[in-house]
Amino acid sequence: MGKKNIPYIEETYDVVVVGAGHAGCEAALASARLGLETIMFTVSVDSIALMPCNPNIGGSSKGHLVREIDALGGEMGKNIDKTFIQSKMLNKSKGPAVHSLRAQADKAEYTKEMRKTLQNTDHLTIRQAEVAEILTNQDHFFGDEEPMEDGTQKITGVRTVSGGTYKCKAVVLCTGTYLRARCLTGEMITHTGPNGLSAANHLTHSLSKHGIETRRFKTGTPARIDKRSIDFSKMEEQFGDERVVPFSFTTNPEDVQIDQVSCWLTYTNEKTHEIIRNNLDRSPIYAGVIEGTGPRYCPSIEDKVVKFADKDRHQIFVEPEGLSTNEMYIGGMSSSLPEDVQYEMYRTLPGLEHAKIVRNAYAIEYDCIDANNLYASLEFKKIHGLFSGGQFNGSSGYEEAASQGLIAGINASMEILGRDPLILDRSESYIGVLIDDLVTKKNREPYRMMTSRAEYRLLLRQDNADLRLTKRGYEVGLISQKRYDWVCKKEQLINQEIDRVNHVKVGASVSVQTLLMEYDSIPLNTGTTLADLIRRPELDYDKLAPIDTNRPKLPQEVTDQVNILIKYEGYITRQVKQVEKFKRLEKKLLPKNFDYKEISGLRIEAQQKLNEFQPLNIGQASRISGVTPADVSVLLVYLEQLKYSNPDLFFKLNSK
Repeated sequence: MGKKNIPYIEETYDVVVVGAGHAGCEAALASARLGLETIMFTVSVDSIALMPCNPNIGGSSKGHLVREIDALGGEMGKNIDKTFIQSKMLNKSKGPAVHSLRAQADKAEYTKEMRKTLQNTDHLTIRQAEVAEILTNQDHFFGDEEPMEDGTQKITGVRTVSGGTYKCKAVVLCTGTYLRARCLTGEMITHTGPNGLSAANHLTHSLSKHGIETRRFKTGTPARIDKRSIDFSKMEEQFGDERVVPFSFTTNPEDVQIDQVSCWLTYTNEKTHEIIRNNLDRSPIYAGVIEGTGPRYCPSIEDKVVKFADKDRHQIFVEPEGLSTNEMYIGGMSSSLPEDVQYEMYRTLPGLEHAKIVRNAYAIEYDCIDANNLYASLEFKKIHGLFSGGQFNGSSGYEEAASQGLIAGINASMEILGRDPLILDRSESYIGVLIDDLVTKKNREPYRMMTSRAEYRLLLRQDNADLRLTKRGYEVGLISQKRYDWVCKKEQLINQEIDRVNHVKVGASVSVQTLLMEYDSIPLNTGTTLADLIRRPELDYDKLAPIDTNRPKLPQEVTDQVNILIKYEGYITRQVKQVEKFKRLEKKLLPKNFDYKEISGLRIEAQQKLNEFQPLNIGQASRISGVTPADVSVLLVYLEQLKYSNPDLFFKLNSK
């Protein structure tokens, strides 16, 4: 590849981010805030932080991700706190491990606010252009490229469709659902990205030329209905929480106590299902028109009716898309059925008998990668300096995308700055679980985060994300000294208060017995500690305030942690021990770019899988499908033998 003879723009940056969705925004902000000159490309500046599907941020397990993004110094939590119109803490009737915040966003305001943040960030340039090619040292485009010692490729820049060339040290691909995208509504197929935006049709070819193969996934979205055509009296009104909890740990809780809008609940019925069944031959999903694999945990209404034939109805949520629009999102009814069938089926739902569609439901197909091609840092194994995040990695969801974008942006920066990558493991964050699952497991459909995927979810609660990860964000450089100091102080206050209530003696006095009777708690026969009373299911830290005369005045976020940590002490202690065992395997590092055929005791399948994945450590190796506990034992023996057979390599692996 050589330079074109016609004139073209040539600029130099540290980091190039391709895409301005939720992943691209976090990646660009991270690298720019770390002082690296960053340029972010988008097919449309008006689509920055676009929410092409549901108007929500958070939800079960996804709320955990947003809290973790915030704790690391990301923007999503701050942005939704500024632009939400309803907020609700999910699963409040269950234990704190599964409590998860979910907020309805004003879509237009969310996009506007994020764009404002990006435009006012130093070291960040926004450019509306389509990236058509990645450039590596093997292209010899710039003439000063040096070969890598291990023979792998190294990123040198990108080129746009117009021929503009941007030299850089790292590239982060956050292309979302735009690569060779096509939208399908029955027989009508348009080669566009979401919401009719331009697809990116050139980059896939360039990736393939550089040894990166792609695959096809699909997702979908429901219709948007004109609010004026809906009879809400036939639906169940859904309110937000009386007291709103913010997503960001930096948001003043008083600033989010706003007048909230309502959402609405209705149901499909047998008539709906009959219409769908009668028209399956016109659904691209069932007619064999769609190549891509769809998301298991966010199925279309066609999939629900076919796969759950025993159900006589499905919940459908009618949610406002914002305060300045009449569009209502029909959650739970994504579809690729033709326009005429959509009208027919939507109008069978109570309240939607006279529904007028503003935007048709559609399925969308797009190119993405097998994330097994990535290290846990989200860097491509084949190309040094090339990172990726979001739906391009085979995941689904705004929150999953933002999490990966943040990590990819951080690690692209760390590489340029000559620092170790930020790699979060499964025991310290949902983000760690998400990325580990993507890079070690064969995901044959778009990956969605769920609380059940986290083995240590009692430790990885959404309420303690700041205590878990703020230090990591501070070490990276995205958390201010002031914020870090407060988290350290908060941790100190929590420990002091737990120690105090463990030593406060409570006797069987009249005031104590009266309070216990008030909450239907068994009276005391003998003295106990305040901590023991907190452990009772019907009691908590706040309820015991009247009998705790020397209680210090502490912030709510401190006392909430005290209450949880005391109540669930036994379970938490057990999980901490499990984590210690897990950490021992994670600390046993494996050589990079190693040929596992050299280890004769490994089964052939294990050798093949380990060569393919190139795990960072024993823990990661143990989670690869096809690697058995016996194979892990062989690896442990091999590492022990290195002390004598290759002491230099042994020292290198154990010096970190």
